[in-house]
Amino acid sequence: MQINPVFVESSVVLAVVLCVHMAVWNQHSWCSIALFIQAFYVQHKWDRLLRSGGAVFQFRPAANSGIVPASMVMPLLGLVLREKCTASGNVYFERFSMVVTITGMMLALFLSLIALGITRPVPTNTCVIAGMAGSAILYTTKQTLTVSEVIEVLEVLLIFVYLSLIVLYLLPRCFTPGEALLIVGGISFIVNQLIKRSLNLAEVKGDPVNYFLPVIVVGSLLLGVFFALLFCFMESETWVSSLFFHMMTAVLGLGILMPWLSLFIGRHPIMWLLDFITLNDRRLCLLGYWVFLGVVATCVVLHQNYQRQSGSKKHQASTVVRKYFHLIVVATYVPGLIYDRQLLHVASVGCLAVFLFLEYVRYFRIRPLGQLLRQLLTLFLDERDSGPLILTHIYLLLGMSLPIWLFPGPCAPKGILPGAGGLVPYAGVLAVGVGDTVASVFGSTMGEIRWPGTKKTMEGTATSVFAQIIAVAMFLIFDGSINLNSTYSWIVGSVTLVAMLEAYTSQIDNLLLPLYLFILLLL
Repeated sequence: MQINPVFVESSVVLAVVLCVHMAVWNQHSWCSIALFIQAFYVQHKWDRLLRSGGAVFQFRPAANSGIVPASMVMPLLGLVLREKCTASGNVYFERFSMVVTITGMMLALFLSLIALGITRPVPTNTCVIAGMAGSAILYTTKQTLTVSEVIEVLEVLLIFVYLSLIVLYLLPRCFTPGEALLIVGGISFIVNQLIKRSLNLAEVKGDPVNYFLPVIVVGSLLLGVFFALLFCFMESETWVSSLFFHMMTAVLGLGILMPWLSLFIGRHPIMWLLDFITLNDRRLCLLGYWVFLGVVATCVVLHQNYQRQSGSKKHQASTVVRKYFHLIVVATYVPGLIYDRQLLHVASVGCLAVFLFLEYVRYFRIRPLGQLLRQLLTLFLDERDSGPLILTHIYLLLGMSLPIWLFPGPCAPKGILPGAGGLVPYAGVLAVGVGDTVASVFGSTMGEIRWPGTKKTMEGTATSVFAQIIAVAMFLIFDGSINLNSTYSWIVGSVTLVAMLEAYTSQIDNLLLPLYLFILLLL
């Protein structure tokens, strides 16, 4: 019997939605169910548009639209964050979480309207369902948000509209509609929050560590959009263009981003960073260890390229070779999670900035490293890198880091959550570093029984779940701050659900899986 992978993927997402609904049980959780139903219907319209070539932009081929899993991430994330903030009595972040929920729903509805608007003939039934879901969400928005919060949601939606037009036009075949919703929607929200806080510096408060990420994201966005538009009219491979690129990057970093960041942290960022890094010997040891692992990863890249150039028949790195980097990343993140999460937070943001800069250099062929990076990274391309950008390594970094960046520190007493919440910062390590790695390696080497409708194997999924359970046991031994409080069955169920999502999704699993495991562990 042939099983549609999209239907199984949607069933797993529905199970997560129902888990959140049963735990939260409020107006917004009912709206999330309505959003899921309309997204399920709209996904079929998007998939048909992609197959027929009727979509306005060029999306990533060999994948479905991914509307259902992507549409639910931000609303579910806001719901579970609000539940934690309500329990801790943090009113400010409780309201902030509500804005996250409604913003995610509005972005998903907007993407649905695009699909319905360009589908011919007009799908009457889907329009009715989308209209009912939209009406319920709008009514709930009117009942629960203040005027200023509604304006904030509309600001994010406006940024999303313009930013998605720019990104999808300049970067064809890099994203599916769902991935574009998740990535561009997240960036739009960060941009709006940074602008809002910049205009209200008197109200800026909190840990200075939390301001590095939004400034880096906005700075990288400005740099990428500026040079993508500029190099449409001039050659980017000349030394003059390369010198101009490096000069403008320095001007942006030192002349705009540094002063901008100093407004939030109250000090010069470089001086603050030096004091932060040299606070104790443990941080220096961790940094030295991470530099060593970075050198090891570089050696792996160089060695694989040397093998290809020395006459080896292998033209692309195998799945096992690519998973070496997953193991290196696990070895990087686990000590940081155990010993110093703040340092890991700052280091991961800095690594993101370096990755984005190097990808700009490769994409624009900036001298002297642009052509070299193209040659070195070509070996590690897979079917998901079908566009002009190579994003796999950036997705891996995001998947490992997002649970750390999104951790609700102000809503966690002493920075620790009870029960399964203690594993929330480890969601990326479990889902991507351990689960996805083991599933790929064992599935590709020893798997024989395939899940219906997909290339993934049952052996890979089973070993993935088993490996994550073993990893949880190891974290319990080495991290004394984790106290699961008899939530073992919930952890096993959450890991199993995410493993099933990995088996059936055609979206970027490095990005999607940690977010869903984060949501489940936070309940």
